[in-house]
Amino acid sequence: MSNRAYHILQGAVLAIALGFPAAGSANSLAGGYLAARQATYSGDYKAAADYYGKAILFDPANGEMLERAVLSNISLGDFERAVAFADRMSEQGLASQIAYMAQMAGYAKAEDYTDIIKQVSDNKGVGPLVDGLARAWAELGQGDMSAALVQFDEVAKSDGLGAFAAYHKALALASVGDFEGAEAIFASNAAGGMQMTRRAVMARAEILSQLERNNDAVTLIEDAFGPDIDPGLEEMRGKLAAGETLPFSHVRSARDGLAEVFYTLAGALSNEQNDDFTLMYVRVAEYVRPDHIDALMLSAELLEKLGQYDLAVQAFKKVPRDIPTYYAAELGRANALRQSGKVDAAVEVLEQLAETHGHLAVVQSTLGDVMRLLERYDEAVTSYTAAIDTFDSPDQAQWFLYYARGIANERLSNWDASESDFRKALELNPEQPQVLNYLGYSLVEKKEKLDEALAMIERAVAAQPDQGYIVDSLGWALFRLGRYEDSVGHMEHAAELMAVDPVVNDHLGDVYWAVGRKLEARFQWRRALSFVDFEQMTEEADPVRIRRKLEVGLDQLLSEEGSPPLSAVTETDGN
Repeated sequence: MSNRAYHILQGAVLAIALGFPAAGSANSLAGGYLAARQATYSGDYKAAADYYGKAILFDPANGEMLERAVLSNISLGDFERAVAFADRMSEQGLASQIAYMAQMAGYAKAEDYTDIIKQVSDNKGVGPLVDGLARAWAELGQGDMSAALVQFDEVAKSDGLGAFAAYHKALALASVGDFEGAEAIFASNAAGGMQMTRRAVMARAEILSQLERNNDAVTLIEDAFGPDIDPGLEEMRGKLAAGETLPFSHVRSARDGLAEVFYTLAGALSNEQNDDFTLMYVRVAEYVRPDHIDALMLSAELLEKLGQYDLAVQAFKKVPRDIPTYYAAELGRANALRQSGKVDAAVEVLEQLAETHGHLAVVQSTLGDVMRLLERYDEAVTSYTAAIDTFDSPDQAQWFLYYARGIANERLSNWDASESDFRKALELNPEQPQVLNYLGYSLVEKKEKLDEALAMIERAVAAQPDQGYIVDSLGWALFRLGRYEDSVGHMEHAAELMAVDPVVNDHLGDVYWAVGRKLEARFQWRRALSFVDFEQMTEEADPVRIRRKLEVGLDQLLSEEGSPPLSAVTETDGN
Protein backbone atom coordinates (compact mmCIF):
# COMPACT_ATOMS: atom_id res chain seq x y z
CA MET A 1 0.00 0.00 0.00
CA SER A 2 1.36 3.42 -0.94
CA ASN A 3 1.97 6.10 1.71
CA ARG A 4 -0.81 8.27 0.17
CA ALA A 5 -3.27 5.37 0.18
CA TYR A 6 -2.33 4.60 3.79
CA HIS A 7 -3.10 8.18 4.88
CA ILE A 8 -6.40 8.17 2.99
CA LEU A 9 -7.35 4.94 4.77
CA GLN A 10 -6.37 6.50 8.10
CA GLY A 11 -8.54 9.51 7.23
CA ALA A 12 -11.51 7.25 6.60
CA VAL A 13 -11.00 5.51 9.95
CA LEU A 14 -10.74 8.90 11.67
CA ALA A 15 -13.94 10.03 9.98
CA ILE A 16 -15.80 7.05 11.40
CA ALA A 17 -14.29 7.59 14.86
CA LEU A 18 -15.24 11.26 14.92
CA GLY A 19 -18.62 10.86 13.34
CA PHE A 20 -17.93 12.86 10.16
CA PRO A 21 -19.72 12.03 6.90
CA ALA A 22 -17.71 10.34 4.19
CA ALA A 23 -15.85 12.68 1.83
CA GLY A 24 -16.71 12.77 -1.83
CA SER A 25 -14.51 15.35 -3.53
CA ALA A 26 -10.79 16.11 -3.52
CA ASN A 27 -11.69 19.77 -3.95
CA SER A 28 -13.18 19.70 -0.44
CA LEU A 29 -9.67 19.93 1.06
CA ALA A 30 -9.08 23.49 -0.13
CA GLY A 31 -12.66 24.55 0.43
CA GLY A 32 -12.84 23.03 3.89
CA TYR A 33 -9.51 24.53 4.92
CA LEU A 34 -10.45 28.04 3.76
CA ALA A 35 -13.87 27.78 5.39
CA ALA A 36 -12.24 26.60 8.61
CA ARG A 37 -9.79 29.50 8.67
CA GLN A 38 -12.59 31.98 8.02
CA ALA A 39 -14.60 30.44 10.86
CA THR A 40 -11.53 30.70 13.10
CA TYR A 41 -11.05 34.39 12.29
CA SER A 42 -14.72 35.10 13.01
CA GLY A 43 -14.57 33.14 16.28
CA ASP A 44 -17.13 30.51 15.22
CA TYR A 45 -15.71 27.52 17.09
CA LYS A 46 -18.36 25.05 16.00
CA ALA A 47 -17.97 25.81 12.31
CA ALA A 48 -14.17 25.81 12.61
CA ALA A 49 -14.17 22.45 14.37
CA ASP A 50 -16.45 20.95 11.70
CA TYR A 51 -14.52 22.35 8.75
CA TYR A 52 -11.07 21.40 10.07
CA GLY A 53 -12.33 17.92 10.82
CA LYS A 54 -13.62 17.50 7.28
CA ALA A 55 -10.49 18.99 5.70
CA ILE A 56 -8.28 16.58 7.68
CA LEU A 57 -10.03 13.63 6.01
CA PHE A 58 -8.24 14.65 2.80
CA ASP A 59 -4.89 15.39 4.41
CA PRO A 60 -4.66 13.35 7.65
CA ALA A 61 -0.98 14.14 8.21
CA ASN A 62 -1.32 17.92 8.07
CA GLY A 63 0.06 19.05 11.44
CA GLU A 64 -1.23 22.60 11.21
CA MET A 65 -4.78 21.52 10.52
CA LEU A 66 -4.64 18.87 13.24
CA GLU A 67 -3.50 21.44 15.80
CA ARG A 68 -6.18 23.89 14.74
CA ALA A 69 -8.75 21.12 15.02
CA VAL A 70 -7.59 20.42 18.57
CA LEU A 71 -7.81 24.11 19.45
CA SER A 72 -11.26 24.57 17.91
CA ASN A 73 -12.66 21.55 19.71
CA ILE A 74 -11.21 22.61 23.06
CA SER A 75 -12.79 26.04 22.61
CA LEU A 76 -16.05 24.34 21.66
CA GLY A 77 -15.82 22.10 24.73
CA ASP A 78 -15.76 18.88 22.70
CA PHE A 79 -12.86 17.06 24.33
CA GLU A 80 -13.64 13.68 22.83
CA ARG A 81 -12.71 15.02 19.41
CA ALA A 82 -9.96 17.28 20.74
CA VAL A 83 -8.22 14.30 22.39
CA ALA A 84 -8.68 12.16 19.26
CA PHE A 85 -6.94 14.78 17.11
CA ALA A 86 -4.25 15.27 19.78
CA ASP A 87 -3.57 11.53 19.88
CA ARG A 88 -3.30 11.60 16.11
CA MET A 89 -0.58 14.25 16.38
CA SER A 90 1.30 12.17 18.96
CA GLU A 91 1.19 9.15 16.68
CA GLN A 92 2.87 11.23 13.99
CA GLY A 93 5.46 12.62 16.40
CA LEU A 94 4.13 16.18 16.13
CA ALA A 95 4.87 18.42 19.12
CA SER A 96 2.11 20.81 20.23
CA GLN A 97 1.37 22.38 23.61
CA ILE A 98 -2.29 22.64 22.63
CA ALA A 99 -2.41 18.92 21.84
CA TYR A 100 -0.64 18.15 25.12
CA MET A 101 -3.25 20.23 26.94
CA ALA A 102 -6.03 18.15 25.42
CA GLN A 103 -4.28 14.91 26.35
CA MET A 104 -3.65 16.09 29.92
CA ALA A 105 -7.32 16.98 30.19
CA GLY A 106 -8.22 13.47 29.06
CA TYR A 107 -5.87 11.89 31.58
CA ALA A 108 -7.18 14.10 34.38
CA LYS A 109 -10.81 13.30 33.55
CA ALA A 110 -9.99 9.58 33.63
CA GLU A 111 -7.90 10.01 36.81
CA ASP A 112 -4.96 8.53 34.92
CA TYR A 113 -2.29 10.05 37.15
CA THR A 114 0.51 7.79 35.89
CA ASP A 115 0.19 9.15 32.36
CA ILE A 116 0.12 12.75 33.63
CA ILE A 117 3.42 12.21 35.45
CA LYS A 118 4.89 10.48 32.39
CA GLN A 119 3.69 13.28 30.10
CA VAL A 120 5.35 15.93 32.24
CA SER A 121 8.52 13.85 32.65
CA ASP A 122 8.74 13.46 28.85
CA ASN A 123 8.56 17.27 28.43
CA LYS A 124 5.21 17.01 26.69
CA GLY A 125 3.44 19.47 28.91
CA VAL A 126 1.55 22.74 28.74
CA GLY A 127 3.97 25.07 30.50
CA PRO A 128 6.07 25.30 33.68
CA LEU A 129 3.27 26.31 36.04
CA VAL A 130 0.62 23.90 34.75
CA ASP A 131 3.10 21.05 34.47
CA GLY A 132 4.51 21.54 37.96
CA LEU A 133 1.15 21.85 39.68
CA ALA A 134 -0.38 19.04 37.62
CA ARG A 135 2.45 16.71 38.58
CA ALA A 136 2.00 17.59 42.24
CA TRP A 137 -1.72 16.79 42.13
CA ALA A 138 -1.01 13.60 40.15
CA GLU A 139 1.41 12.47 42.87
CA LEU A 140 -1.36 13.08 45.39
CA GLY A 141 -3.73 11.13 43.14
CA GLN A 142 -1.36 8.18 43.35
CA GLY A 143 -1.45 8.39 47.12
CA ASP A 144 2.00 9.89 47.63
CA MET A 145 1.37 13.05 49.64
CA SER A 146 5.04 13.47 50.49
CA ALA A 147 6.02 13.54 46.82
CA ALA A 148 3.17 15.97 46.13
CA LEU A 149 4.37 18.41 48.80
CA VAL A 150 7.92 18.22 47.48
CA GLN A 151 6.63 19.00 43.99
CA PHE A 152 4.58 22.00 45.20
CA ASP A 153 7.73 23.34 46.87
CA GLU A 154 9.70 22.82 43.65
CA VAL A 155 7.19 24.94 41.74
CA ALA A 156 7.46 27.65 44.39
CA LYS A 157 11.19 28.00 43.64
CA SER A 158 10.47 29.41 40.17
CA ASP A 159 10.26 33.19 39.91
CA GLY A 160 6.70 34.46 40.05
CA LEU A 161 5.15 31.07 40.79
CA GLY A 162 5.41 31.03 44.58
CA ALA A 163 1.89 32.31 45.28
CA PHE A 164 0.32 29.79 42.90
CA ALA A 165 2.27 26.92 44.45
CA ALA A 166 1.40 27.96 48.02
CA TYR A 167 -2.29 28.30 47.18
CA HIS A 168 -2.48 24.85 45.63
CA LYS A 169 -0.42 23.32 48.42
CA ALA A 170 -2.97 24.70 50.91
CA LEU A 171 -5.82 23.23 48.89
CA ALA A 172 -4.04 19.88 48.70
CA LEU A 173 -3.51 19.77 52.46
CA ALA A 174 -7.16 20.66 53.06
CA SER A 175 -8.30 17.99 50.59
CA VAL A 176 -6.72 15.29 52.79
CA GLY A 177 -7.96 16.80 56.05
CA ASP A 178 -4.86 18.71 57.16
CA PHE A 179 -6.75 21.93 57.84
CA GLU A 180 -4.15 23.19 60.31
CA GLY A 181 -1.45 22.98 57.65
CA ALA A 182 -3.68 24.62 55.07
CA GLU A 183 -4.60 27.51 57.38
CA ALA A 184 -0.94 28.00 58.32
CA ILE A 185 -0.19 28.71 54.64
CA PHE A 186 -3.06 31.17 54.34
CA ALA A 187 -2.17 32.85 57.65
CA SER A 188 1.42 33.35 56.48
CA ASN A 189 0.11 35.13 53.35
CA ALA A 190 2.33 32.86 51.27
CA ALA A 191 -0.40 32.68 48.62
CA GLY A 192 -0.27 36.48 48.22
CA GLY A 193 -2.94 37.97 46.01
CA MET A 194 -4.22 34.50 45.14
CA GLN A 195 -5.89 34.17 48.53
CA MET A 196 -7.92 37.35 48.05
CA THR A 197 -9.96 35.95 45.17
CA ARG A 198 -13.58 35.09 45.87
CA ARG A 199 -12.94 31.37 45.45
CA ALA A 200 -9.90 31.41 47.75
CA VAL A 201 -11.76 33.33 50.46
CA MET A 202 -14.58 30.80 50.36
CA ALA A 203 -12.12 27.88 50.49
CA ARG A 204 -10.36 29.41 53.48
CA ALA A 205 -13.69 30.07 55.20
CA GLU A 206 -14.49 26.36 54.89
CA ILE A 207 -11.06 25.51 56.32
CA LEU A 208 -11.64 27.84 59.29
CA SER A 209 -15.04 26.27 59.85
CA GLN A 210 -13.44 22.84 59.97
CA LEU A 211 -11.11 24.24 62.64
CA GLU A 212 -14.17 25.41 64.65
CA ARG A 213 -13.37 29.06 63.90
CA ASN A 214 -16.65 30.15 62.36
CA ASN A 215 -16.42 33.67 63.76
CA ASP A 216 -13.05 34.14 62.08
CA ALA A 217 -14.55 32.83 58.83
CA VAL A 218 -17.39 35.38 59.01
CA THR A 219 -14.88 38.16 59.67
CA LEU A 220 -12.78 36.98 56.72
CA ILE A 221 -15.77 37.20 54.36
CA GLU A 222 -16.88 40.60 55.61
CA ASP A 223 -13.36 42.05 55.51
CA ALA A 224 -12.88 40.79 51.96
CA PHE A 225 -16.24 41.80 50.47
CA GLY A 226 -17.96 44.19 52.87
CA PRO A 227 -21.58 43.97 54.00
CA ASP A 228 -23.15 43.80 50.51
CA ILE A 229 -22.35 40.32 49.26
CA ASP A 230 -23.78 38.01 46.62
CA PRO A 231 -26.25 35.21 47.50
CA GLY A 232 -23.54 32.52 47.51
CA LEU A 233 -21.45 34.36 50.07
CA GLU A 234 -24.59 35.36 51.97
CA GLU A 235 -25.61 31.72 52.28
CA MET A 236 -22.14 30.75 53.48
CA ARG A 237 -22.02 33.60 56.00
CA GLY A 238 -25.47 32.66 57.28
CA LYS A 239 -24.47 29.05 57.90
CA LEU A 240 -21.26 30.12 59.61
CA ALA A 241 -23.09 32.61 61.82
CA ALA A 242 -25.57 29.87 62.78
CA GLY A 243 -22.70 27.68 63.98
CA GLU A 244 -22.88 25.14 61.16
CA THR A 245 -19.62 23.34 60.34
CA LEU A 246 -19.01 23.66 56.61
CA PRO A 247 -17.48 20.77 54.68
CA PHE A 248 -14.41 21.48 52.59
CA SER A 249 -15.93 21.37 49.10
CA HIS A 250 -13.60 23.41 46.91
CA VAL A 251 -11.19 20.54 46.19
CA ARG A 252 -12.34 17.08 47.18
CA SER A 253 -9.87 14.94 45.20
CA ALA A 254 -6.76 15.05 43.05
CA ARG A 255 -8.96 15.32 39.97
CA ASP A 256 -10.64 18.38 41.46
CA GLY A 257 -7.17 19.74 42.13
CA LEU A 258 -6.18 19.29 38.49
CA ALA A 259 -9.33 21.13 37.41
CA GLU A 260 -8.39 23.88 39.85
CA VAL A 261 -4.96 24.23 38.21
CA PHE A 262 -6.55 25.15 34.90
CA TYR A 263 -9.20 27.34 36.52
CA THR A 264 -6.51 29.20 38.48
CA LEU A 265 -4.62 29.92 35.27
CA ALA A 266 -7.81 30.99 33.53
CA GLY A 267 -8.57 33.40 36.35
CA ALA A 268 -5.07 34.86 36.14
CA LEU A 269 -5.32 35.20 32.36
CA SER A 270 -8.79 36.74 32.40
CA ASN A 271 -7.24 40.16 33.06
CA GLU A 272 -4.88 39.88 30.10
CA GLN A 273 -7.49 40.68 27.42
CA ASN A 274 -6.85 37.41 25.54
CA ASP A 275 -10.24 35.82 25.86
CA ASP A 276 -9.61 33.03 23.33
CA PHE A 277 -6.53 31.86 25.23
CA THR A 278 -8.28 32.10 28.61
CA LEU A 279 -11.22 30.11 27.27
CA MET A 280 -8.99 27.10 26.55
CA TYR A 281 -7.91 26.84 30.18
CA VAL A 282 -11.36 27.30 31.65
CA ARG A 283 -12.82 24.78 29.19
CA VAL A 284 -10.36 22.19 30.55
CA ALA A 285 -11.40 22.97 34.13
CA GLU A 286 -15.06 22.64 33.15
CA TYR A 287 -14.40 19.31 31.39
CA VAL A 288 -12.34 17.76 34.18
CA ARG A 289 -14.80 18.85 36.86
CA PRO A 290 -18.30 19.38 35.40
CA ASP A 291 -19.68 20.69 38.72
CA HIS A 292 -17.09 23.48 38.91
CA ILE A 293 -19.65 26.30 38.94
CA ASP A 294 -17.09 29.10 38.79
CA ALA A 295 -15.53 27.50 35.70
CA LEU A 296 -18.95 27.18 34.07
CA MET A 297 -19.71 30.82 34.77
CA LEU A 298 -16.35 32.08 33.51
CA SER A 299 -16.63 29.91 30.39
CA ALA A 300 -20.10 31.30 29.66
CA GLU A 301 -19.01 34.90 30.28
CA LEU A 302 -16.02 34.51 27.95
CA LEU A 303 -18.17 32.98 25.22
CA GLU A 304 -20.58 35.88 25.55
CA LYS A 305 -17.74 38.41 25.26
CA LEU A 306 -16.49 36.58 22.18
CA GLY A 307 -19.90 36.80 20.54
CA GLN A 308 -20.55 33.06 20.78
CA TYR A 309 -24.04 33.59 22.17
CA ASP A 310 -25.50 30.14 21.49
CA LEU A 311 -22.54 28.49 23.20
CA ALA A 312 -22.82 30.96 26.08
CA VAL A 313 -26.50 30.09 26.51
CA GLN A 314 -25.59 26.41 26.68
CA ALA A 315 -22.89 27.07 29.29
CA PHE A 316 -25.10 29.27 31.48
CA LYS A 317 -27.85 26.65 31.33
CA LYS A 318 -25.57 24.03 32.94
CA VAL A 319 -25.70 25.83 36.31
CA PRO A 320 -28.18 23.90 38.53
CA ARG A 321 -31.24 25.57 40.03
CA ASP A 322 -30.24 24.74 43.61
CA ILE A 323 -26.96 26.67 43.38
CA PRO A 324 -26.90 30.24 44.81
CA THR A 325 -25.21 31.38 41.60
CA TYR A 326 -28.20 30.21 39.55
CA TYR A 327 -29.73 33.69 39.37
CA ALA A 328 -26.50 35.13 37.91
CA ALA A 329 -26.36 32.32 35.35
CA GLU A 330 -29.95 33.00 34.30
CA LEU A 331 -29.24 36.72 33.98
CA GLY A 332 -26.29 35.83 31.78
CA ARG A 333 -28.39 33.42 29.73
CA ALA A 334 -31.06 36.07 29.21
CA ASN A 335 -28.48 38.60 28.05
CA ALA A 336 -26.88 36.10 25.66
CA LEU A 337 -30.31 35.27 24.23
CA ARG A 338 -31.07 38.97 23.78
CA GLN A 339 -27.69 39.59 22.11
CA SER A 340 -28.40 36.75 19.68
CA GLY A 341 -31.73 38.32 18.73
CA LYS A 342 -33.92 35.92 20.72
CA VAL A 343 -35.60 38.67 22.70
CA ASP A 344 -38.80 36.79 23.46
CA ALA A 345 -36.80 33.89 24.90
CA ALA A 346 -34.78 36.36 27.00
CA VAL A 347 -37.96 37.91 28.39
CA GLU A 348 -39.31 34.47 29.23
CA VAL A 349 -36.13 33.61 31.17
CA LEU A 350 -36.28 36.88 33.11
CA GLU A 351 -39.97 36.58 33.90
CA GLN A 352 -39.47 33.07 35.24
CA LEU A 353 -36.48 34.26 37.25
CA ALA A 354 -38.57 37.08 38.72
CA GLU A 355 -41.00 34.42 39.95
CA THR A 356 -38.27 32.52 41.83
CA HIS A 357 -35.75 35.25 42.65
CA GLY A 358 -37.86 38.40 42.62
CA HIS A 359 -36.46 39.41 46.00
CA LEU A 360 -33.19 40.32 44.28
CA ALA A 361 -33.08 43.90 43.01
CA VAL A 362 -30.78 42.97 40.13
CA VAL A 363 -33.33 40.49 38.77
CA GLN A 364 -36.17 43.01 38.79
CA SER A 365 -34.03 45.83 37.41
CA THR A 366 -32.69 43.65 34.58
CA LEU A 367 -36.25 42.72 33.62
CA GLY A 368 -37.11 46.42 33.75
CA ASP A 369 -34.19 47.27 31.48
CA VAL A 370 -35.29 44.73 28.87
CA MET A 371 -38.91 45.91 29.02
CA ARG A 372 -37.74 49.51 28.57
CA LEU A 373 -35.62 48.43 25.60
CA LEU A 374 -38.71 46.81 24.10
CA GLU A 375 -40.71 49.99 24.78
CA ARG A 376 -43.02 48.07 27.10
CA TYR A 377 -42.86 50.95 29.54
CA ASP A 378 -45.77 49.97 31.81
CA GLU A 379 -44.07 46.66 32.56
CA ALA A 380 -40.73 48.40 32.98
CA VAL A 381 -42.23 50.69 35.63
CA THR A 382 -43.65 47.65 37.44
CA SER A 383 -40.28 45.90 37.48
CA TYR A 384 -38.33 48.96 38.60
CA THR A 385 -40.86 49.54 41.39
CA ALA A 386 -40.41 45.93 42.51
CA ALA A 387 -36.63 46.44 42.49
CA ILE A 388 -36.93 49.60 44.60
CA ASP A 389 -39.17 47.77 47.05
CA THR A 390 -36.48 45.15 47.75
CA PHE A 391 -34.57 47.78 49.76
CA ASP A 392 -35.44 48.14 53.44
CA SER A 393 -34.28 51.76 53.53
CA PRO A 394 -33.05 54.43 51.08
CA ASP A 395 -29.72 53.49 49.54
CA GLN A 396 -27.49 55.32 47.07
CA ALA A 397 -27.53 52.20 44.90
CA GLN A 398 -31.20 52.93 44.18
CA TRP A 399 -30.42 56.05 42.15
CA PHE A 400 -30.31 54.13 38.89
CA LEU A 401 -33.64 52.43 39.60
CA TYR A 402 -35.35 55.79 40.10
CA TYR A 403 -33.58 57.19 37.03
CA ALA A 404 -34.63 54.25 34.84
CA ARG A 405 -38.20 54.35 36.15
CA GLY A 406 -38.21 58.09 35.48
CA ILE A 407 -37.33 57.45 31.83
CA ALA A 408 -40.10 54.84 31.53
CA ASN A 409 -42.61 57.21 33.12
CA GLU A 410 -41.51 60.02 30.82
CA ARG A 411 -42.09 57.79 27.79
CA LEU A 412 -45.57 57.05 29.16
CA SER A 413 -46.20 60.84 29.39
CA ASN A 414 -46.45 60.52 33.19
CA TRP A 415 -44.35 63.65 33.66
CA ASP A 416 -45.16 64.31 37.31
CA ALA A 417 -44.12 60.78 38.25
CA SER A 418 -41.10 61.02 35.98
CA GLU A 419 -39.85 64.30 37.44
CA SER A 420 -40.36 62.92 40.95
CA ASP A 421 -38.23 59.89 40.09
CA PHE A 422 -35.45 61.98 38.58
CA ARG A 423 -35.37 64.24 41.63
CA LYS A 424 -35.28 61.22 43.94
CA ALA A 425 -32.33 59.87 41.93
CA LEU A 426 -30.54 63.22 42.40
CA GLU A 427 -31.34 63.19 46.09
CA LEU A 428 -29.51 59.85 46.34
CA ASN A 429 -26.71 60.82 43.93
CA PRO A 430 -26.72 64.63 43.62
CA GLU A 431 -24.13 65.13 40.86
CA GLN A 432 -24.99 62.13 38.68
CA PRO A 433 -24.47 63.52 35.15
CA GLN A 434 -26.90 61.19 33.36
CA VAL A 435 -29.76 62.24 35.63
CA LEU A 436 -28.81 65.93 35.51
CA ASN A 437 -28.71 65.77 31.74
CA TYR A 438 -31.98 63.90 31.27
CA LEU A 439 -33.97 65.99 33.75
CA GLY A 440 -32.46 69.28 32.58
CA TYR A 441 -33.07 68.50 28.92
CA SER A 442 -36.65 67.40 29.62
CA LEU A 443 -37.39 70.62 31.49
CA VAL A 444 -36.00 72.67 28.60
CA GLU A 445 -38.20 70.77 26.14
CA LYS A 446 -41.19 71.52 28.35
CA LYS A 447 -40.06 75.14 28.85
CA GLU A 448 -40.28 74.69 32.62
CA LYS A 449 -37.83 75.90 35.32
CA LEU A 450 -35.43 76.96 32.61
CA ASP A 451 -32.74 78.49 34.81
CA GLU A 452 -32.56 75.34 36.92
CA ALA A 453 -32.68 73.13 33.83
CA LEU A 454 -29.77 74.86 32.11
CA ALA A 455 -27.75 74.79 35.33
CA MET A 456 -28.33 71.03 35.57
CA ILE A 457 -27.06 70.42 32.05
CA GLU A 458 -24.03 72.65 32.65
CA ARG A 459 -23.21 70.62 35.78
CA ALA A 460 -23.54 67.43 33.73
CA VAL A 461 -21.12 68.78 31.11
CA ALA A 462 -18.68 69.85 33.83
CA ALA A 463 -18.74 66.29 35.22
CA GLN A 464 -18.35 64.60 31.80
CA PRO A 465 -17.02 67.15 29.30
CA ASP A 466 -16.10 64.47 26.77
CA GLN A 467 -19.53 62.83 26.61
CA GLY A 468 -20.89 63.93 23.25
CA TYR A 469 -24.55 63.33 24.03
CA ILE A 470 -24.34 65.53 27.15
CA VAL A 471 -22.49 68.30 25.29
CA ASP A 472 -25.16 67.99 22.60
CA SER A 473 -27.83 68.51 25.28
CA LEU A 474 -26.21 71.76 26.38
CA GLY A 475 -25.96 73.04 22.81
CA TRP A 476 -29.51 71.98 22.03
CA ALA A 477 -30.88 73.47 25.25
CA LEU A 478 -29.32 76.82 24.35
CA PHE A 479 -30.81 76.49 20.86
CA ARG A 480 -34.26 75.78 22.26
CA LEU A 481 -33.90 78.83 24.48
CA GLY A 482 -33.17 80.98 21.42
CA ARG A 483 -29.52 81.51 22.34
CA TYR A 484 -28.29 80.43 18.93
CA GLU A 485 -24.87 82.06 18.95
CA ASP A 486 -24.12 80.57 22.38
CA SER A 487 -25.17 77.16 21.08
CA VAL A 488 -22.78 76.97 18.13
CA GLY A 489 -19.56 76.15 19.96
CA HIS A 490 -21.14 73.43 22.10
CA MET A 491 -22.86 71.79 19.14
CA GLU A 492 -19.65 71.83 17.09
CA HIS A 493 -17.82 70.19 19.98
CA ALA A 494 -20.56 67.56 20.29
CA ALA A 495 -20.20 66.81 16.57
CA GLU A 496 -16.45 66.37 17.05
CA LEU A 497 -17.08 63.89 19.88
CA MET A 498 -19.84 62.01 18.01
CA ALA A 499 -18.90 62.56 14.38
CA VAL A 500 -21.21 59.94 12.85
CA ASP A 501 -24.22 60.39 15.11
CA PRO A 502 -27.25 61.43 13.03
CA VAL A 503 -28.98 63.31 15.86
CA VAL A 504 -25.95 65.43 16.72
CA ASN A 505 -25.29 66.29 13.07
CA ASP A 506 -28.97 67.13 12.56
CA HIS A 507 -28.90 69.40 15.62
CA LEU A 508 -25.75 71.14 14.38
CA GLY A 509 -27.47 71.75 11.04
CA ASP A 510 -30.39 73.44 12.80
CA VAL A 511 -28.03 75.61 14.84
CA TYR A 512 -26.11 76.66 11.73
CA TRP A 513 -29.39 77.56 10.01
CA ALA A 514 -30.48 79.64 12.99
CA VAL A 515 -27.31 81.77 12.83
CA GLY A 516 -27.50 82.22 9.05
CA ARG A 517 -24.90 79.65 8.02
CA LYS A 518 -27.30 77.94 5.63
CA LEU A 519 -24.82 76.18 3.32
CA GLU A 520 -23.17 74.57 6.34
CA ALA A 521 -26.62 73.69 7.70
CA ARG A 522 -27.52 71.78 4.56
CA PHE A 523 -24.14 70.04 4.63
CA GLN A 524 -24.79 68.84 8.21
CA TRP A 525 -28.30 67.67 7.37
CA ARG A 526 -26.91 65.61 4.48
CA ARG A 527 -24.34 64.11 6.84
CA ALA A 528 -27.08 63.34 9.36
CA LEU A 529 -29.14 61.63 6.68
CA SER A 530 -26.18 59.50 5.62
CA PHE A 531 -25.73 58.22 9.18
CA VAL A 532 -29.37 57.28 9.85
CA ASP A 533 -29.80 53.59 10.63
CA PHE A 534 -33.02 52.83 8.77
CA GLU A 535 -33.51 49.63 10.79
CA GLN A 536 -33.31 51.43 14.13
CA MET A 537 -34.61 54.92 13.47
CA THR A 538 -35.48 57.27 16.33
CA GLU A 539 -37.91 60.15 16.47
CA GLU A 540 -34.99 62.56 16.87
CA ALA A 541 -33.28 61.35 13.68
CA ASP A 542 -36.31 61.30 11.37
CA PRO A 543 -35.06 60.99 7.76
CA VAL A 544 -38.34 62.31 6.33
CA ARG A 545 -38.05 65.46 8.41
CA ILE A 546 -34.37 65.89 7.50
CA ARG A 547 -35.15 65.57 3.77
CA ARG A 548 -37.89 68.19 4.09
CA LYS A 549 -35.40 70.59 5.71
CA LEU A 550 -33.07 70.04 2.77
CA GLU A 551 -35.91 70.85 0.39
CA VAL A 552 -37.44 73.95 2.01
CA GLY A 553 -35.23 74.95 4.93
CA LEU A 554 -35.88 74.95 8.67
CA ASP A 555 -38.08 78.07 8.74
CA GLN A 556 -40.60 76.65 6.27
CA LEU A 557 -40.60 73.27 8.03
CA LEU A 558 -41.40 74.86 11.39
CA SER A 559 -44.23 76.77 9.75
CA GLU A 560 -45.62 73.59 8.21
CA GLU A 561 -45.46 71.87 11.58
CA GLY A 562 -47.22 74.74 13.31
CA SER A 563 -44.18 75.34 15.54
CA PRO A 564 -43.04 78.80 16.67
CA PRO A 565 -40.59 80.45 14.28
CA LEU A 566 -36.92 80.84 15.14
CA SER A 567 -36.47 83.75 17.51
CA ALA A 568 -33.05 84.65 18.80
CA VAL A 569 -32.45 86.05 22.28
CA THR A 570 -29.27 87.08 24.00
CA GLU A 571 -28.16 85.69 27.34
CA THR A 572 -29.05 88.98 28.99
CA ASP A 573 -32.60 88.86 27.62
CA GLY A 574 -33.47 86.23 30.21
CA ASN A 575 -35.47 83.05 29.74
